[in-house]
Amino acid sequence: MGDDMDFRVGDVLSVACPFTATRVTRLERDHVSLEWPWWGRDPDSESFHWNGIVAIGVATDADEWTQPELFRTDPPPEHLASGDACRVGVPPTVAHVTAVDRFDPPLETGWLPRPRLAVAVLPRGRSVREFPDGGHLNGTGYELHPGDGIPFTFELLFRPYAFLEPGDEVADAAGRAWRFDGPWDWYAFDGGTAAAAPEWPLALLTRGGAPCAPEPAGEVAAATVPGSHAGTLAEWTRRTDAAPTRAGRAVPLLR
Repeated sequence: MGDDMDFRVGDVLSVACPFTATRVTRLERDHVSLEWPWWGRDPDSESFHWNGIVAIGVATDADEWTQPELFRTDPPPEHLASGDACRVGVPPTVAHVTAVDRFDPPLETGWLPRPRLAVAVLPRGRSVREFPDGGHLNGTGYELHPGDGIPFTFELLFRPYAFLEPGDEVADAAGRAWRFDGPWDWYAFDGGTAAAAPEWPLALLTRGGAPCAPEPAGEVAAATVPGSHAGTLAEWTRRTDAAPTRAGRAVPLLR
């Protein structure tokens, strides 16, 4: 799947970017600055004046506050010095989506192309966490801009509740009505708190605010005859080794 993929919070992906020739401009303890090979300067940008350089993080296992970094250099930073030629890219990495934002008009960043989409991801083994107030780190993970010129490739490995769409309303096996806002973000219309998610199988009631058609209703019913919400969560956790993210809320854990 490419940049036109319909990303959703909870998606488990394999993310990669081919390694491309570049040059080191500066090397620090926790980052390496590179001549970025994929973007051009935006001459019409009024707020940002990009200098053609991007700094990528250097993994420091002892520092739990380090922002997760997807990009790597070849050779690794410990074998580089300022002015050295190297390559930069993303080896195939399993990650899960924690946030999706769209921009219309496109976001002004100082470089071209201007991004229309931002997708935050965390590598396997990491979960959303809260950082101290006033910090510069973003606990939702590494932000990608599919379609901004970087030749990412995305493979969808697992999508929990792929048979539902955000906003769908369903009835569960216990007779409760729910709205699906995301795989870990359910709203019970009765206001009850006895369960955080519906009991399978599910009956689709509405889609897009209208009574559902027979075909999608049949798909949802068939997909939820076997399995359970708990089983879906267990499969997702097995693939991500992480805690799930809800809209605007998350289990605070980073490993």
